[in-house]
Amino acid sequence: MTERLTATAANAPLAALRAAGVLERIAARVGRNAAGALCDEGISAEAVATALGTTRSKAQILLLTAQDR
Repeated sequence: MTERLTATAANAPLAALRAAGVLERIAARVGRNAAGALCDEGISAEAVATALGTTRSKAQILLLTAQDR
């Protein structure tokens, strides 16, 4: 996918930008759903932080944002 988008960016930058936007929206939606599932299961922010290799505060933000879904 990376190679195709890179080639598209060289030949049709507007199409590549549009595709990148679609991918961002898909990734954001999937991420919120996954974080929501973790909230539903009672997974702690510490466990999420460890799994993602990030800080507890960033993990907490992900989980809190998912609760708004």
